[in-house]
Order: sequence, then C-alpha cells, then structure tokens
Amino acid sequence: MHGKIAVFAFQSFLMFVVTSVFVRRSVVAVCGLLTALSTFAAAPAAATPVLPATANSNTVVVLNSRDATITLLDQTTYKEIGTFPVGKEPHHLMPTPDNKSLIVAAATGNSLLFLDPKSGQIQNQVKDIVDPYQIGFSPNQKWFIANGLRLDRIDIYGYDGKSLKLAKRLPLPAMPSHMAFTADSSVAFISLQGSDELAAVDLATQKVKWTMPVGKQPAGVYMTPDNKYLLVGVMGSDYVAVIDWRTRKIVKKIKTGDGAHNFRPQGDNRHLFVSNRVAGTINVLDLNTLESVGSIAVPGGPDCMEVTADGKTMWVTQRWLKKVSVVDLASRKVIKSIPVGRSPHGIYFHNRASEV
Repeated sequence: MHGKIAVFAFQSFLMFVVTSVFVRRSVVAVCGLLTALSTFAAAPAAATPVLPATANSNTVVVLNSRDATITLLDQTTYKEIGTFPVGKEPHHLMPTPDNKSLIVAAATGNSLLFLDPKSGQIQNQVKDIVDPYQIGFSPNQKWFIANGLRLDRIDIYGYDGKSLKLAKRLPLPAMPSHMAFTADSSVAFISLQGSDELAAVDLATQKVKWTMPVGKQPAGVYMTPDNKYLLVGVMGSDYVAVIDWRTRKIVKKIKTGDGAHNFRPQGDNRHLFVSNRVAGTINVLDLNTLESVGSIAVPGGPDCMEVTADGKTMWVTQRWLKKVSVVDLASRKVIKSIPVGRSPHGIYFHNRASEV
C-alpha cells in the first residue's frame, strides 16, 4: 500500500486507537487496582476449546486483536488448525523463560493466557493483570513488566520462577508501548507513543531514571547484541533512531519506509528486520554497520514477524488485510498469504530462530 491511500489508512487506524484509548480510560478509572499476588499456577480457563492434536513445533500462533481470538496455523501446509476466543485485544505474546508456556497478553481483557508453545492448546489463565499491552522478562528473569498503553503506566512484577508479585505501578507520560532491557537487567527502556519519548526505568529502585525525545510515535525498541545502542522504530516517520543510551543521544537515523514499527532479528547475530506499517515494507538492517541493506515488500500494514529456526522463511502479520504472509528470505519475496482474523498482531512458533 503506497501514497495517499496508505497514509489515509494509517491515519484512520491511529484515529481508532486514540479514540479507543480515551474511552477505555474513562471506564477503567472506576475499577479497583490490583494489589494481590498473581501466580502462574492459575486455574484453567473456563472454556478450553477442543482442537485437533498438534503436539509438534510446526503450529503457528496468530493473535487477532480486533476479533479477540487466536488462530492456529500449520506451518507446513499453511492451513488453519482452528480459531478460538480469548480475552479482549490480544496484542503481544512471548514464551516463559523455561519455554514451557507461551504467554498471550489480552490488553483490555486484563489477563494473561498460557498456551502450550508447540500445540497452541490452552494451559491456564492469570486474571487481574491490568492492561498488559506489551510484556517482557528481564534477561536475568527476575523482573516481568506489563506496559499499560491505555492507562499510561507500567506494572513491574518480581518473578521467582513460579509466581508474579507486583513490585511497583509506575506512571509514565503517555502510551507506554514496547520495551527492551540492558544486558545486566538493571534498566528497562520503554517507548512512549503519546509523548514521542523513550523512558529509562531503574529496575532496582523502580523509578524513572530519565526520558528523552526520540521522534514522532516511537514503537519498537531493540538493544543491539553488544549492549551499546538502542534502536527505536519511529512509527510517525520513516526511520530507526540509533541511541547511545549512556549519553542519551541519537547518534544516527537509519532510513526505512514510512511507519517504522517493530523489530525481529534474523537469528544470525548480524541482521535485523524492521516492519514499516505505512510503506508496506520490511527493511533488513545490518547490525555491524547500522545500515539498511535491503527491503521486502509486504503490503497491508506489516507488523510482528517470526523467523523459522532454519532462517529460510519469515512469517508476518498484516494488520489491515486480515492475513499472514510467508516470506522466502533467500529471494525476499512473499510466497504465501493466509487469511486469519481482524487486525492480526502477535505471531509465534516454537521452531523459531534466535532473537539475537
């Protein structure tokens, strides 16, 4: 999608997000705050769907955020295994540190759903995790953060390997979105889409160390493998900001397509993909030179990406087309497009490439 049509679609999508955030804040304001211990050993979900047995690593998990559903696809045949309902607005997902579960965060459903990472079958559910838009574990696995995009705050939990305990509810300026951590787990970096900033949070004290402007509507955040630079996708423009986080300076801007949004490493310790929602492209970045070395056309608001363990294919959610595309990385061409639900966002499969 290009030109005026792409810009109009992107602006319409942003209008929907902003309106939704305003309405939800009004409703959530009357709700009580979570203060109790939340554990991973929660009761199973009330309605567990009956799906075909697929206990292999070829199951693709796709979050349909507008439909509040999850679609399971067969990675080999490209066919749908099944679709089932979950909490409202499932946006992001990640495996637990032991890789025994896949956590699905339902933002307005205020819950975490745990799936078998190989089959996609429901294991259990943790409720009263308020507004978990984006989630992440620190590298040392002692901290778990849930970014509350609609509530302008992050919730920091202590993690002992079995349970979560709320340590701090920290207000942030506006729309905390994505996150990254320092290698020593001392600092978490949070992009703030509403205030065009990046925030650094000290995890030991649970206090904001600093904030800095980074560009219009910052989204994805990625720490380079050498722990030297932060890369931030500037969704309201057409570049990735390269930040020396120790000096708090933008040292470079890597030109991308319009709507630079999210990151996924190829798994070769060298290349990094960045999705460009408005341009309908994905740039290939060289982490050694911090330059764009290629582009892949993926129309319809490409968002989250997942790469197979062999590094041969990449799966991409297309937010505006209700589809997932499969990209052959050798030719950098889309080889398959698969229908899913509305506004597909997060995507995962077990036989995945390293996130470095």
